Amino acid sequence: MAPQGVLTTADNRVNNRPGFLITIDTEGDNLWARPRCITTENARFLPRFQSFCEGYGLKPTYLTNWEMATCPRFNEFARDVIARDKGEIGMHLHAWNSPPIIPLTADDFHHHPYLMEYPESVIREKVAVMTRTLENIFAVKIISHRAGRSGFDKVYARALVDCDYRVDCSVMPHVSWRSHIGDPNRQGGTDYTHFPESPYFLDLNDISRPGDSPLLEVPVTCLHPRYPRLAKVGLAIAGRSGRLGYRFARHFYPSYVRLVPNGRNRRLLLALIQSAQLDGRDYIELMFHSSELMPACSPNFPTERSIENLYHDLDALFQAAHPHFKGQTLAEYHDLFVATHAATPSRGGPAGSNPLCARA
Repeated sequence: MAPQGVLTTADNRVNNRPGFLITIDTEGDNLWARPRCITTENARFLPRFQSFCEGYGLKPTYLTNWEMATCPRFNEFARDVIARDKGEIGMHLHAWNSPPIIPLTADDFHHHPYLMEYPESVIREKVAVMTRTLENIFAVKIISHRAGRSGFDKVYARALVDCDYRVDCSVMPHVSWRSHIGDPNRQGGTDYTHFPESPYFLDLNDISRPGDSPLLEVPVTCLHPRYPRLAKVGLAIAGRSGRLGYRFARHFYPSYVRLVPNGRNRRLLLALIQSAQLDGRDYIELMFHSSELMPACSPNFPTERSIENLYHDLDALFQAAHPHFKGQTLAEYHDLFVATHAATPSRGGPAGSNPLCARA
């Protein structure tokens, strides 16, 4: 199988701008509503977004889950993107509807359990089936991944390594998903509060710290935006108004901002891009969902007007980033990172050692 978008040594030498990574959780329609019959109409809205990105030289990574992998419209779109080397297909796994279907709760379509809540044997089999499916459909190696609902742990990471994945982007530093429950008998999502902001090879015994595995973690950009004057205003409000004032200040002047557009945060995202550039970060990573490109298919973008406003926001972000950052897929960033750091660390175990993950 052909690799997707591999950077050459010459590319590495001339590419002196940090990476702009666009990661799209490519999944069914409005999964926030927890539908029992999952549709994929949002695939119709991806060509516009792809063309928009290409106008800025950006190359999205479409992290694809089961229903989109089996959607003919998305298949046609994704094959064209791969053939023209204008993006990457990665893997995204929603445990409740990704085969093999093995019930975990009384109603998995209601609870949306995390993959990490299943027995290890089931985790490994679901990862293997999803990987083989994507590779068979698109005839490329799948090496990039984000966990469904961002629920990630060391068992999950080991399953990815054994299926020869090379880059993950599940980590959202400074963010805790503990209050987002999957299996009601478990403790909720992953707490990323103290995880690194910068890329690192994972320690397969503790994914919050660097180690010697071959799996590169590329966290979603989540930084403190440099707005000194506004920060002082926020602190003044918090100091004078007690607990309610603190909550108000943190809402409008947050300590950390994720590079995730929601239709109301353009100013903060522009500040975040500027902060990343001033800090000398070697990449920025924007993320959102494919369904957020379709009207009435997500909570944040309910109307056609809200979608147009999203494109206005993206246009402003892309214009701000374009002089300083270069479009890359996750796979391209991985290859450049490895080349820049001389060599991949020694493996924590033999890649592809899971027999379930035998490549087609």
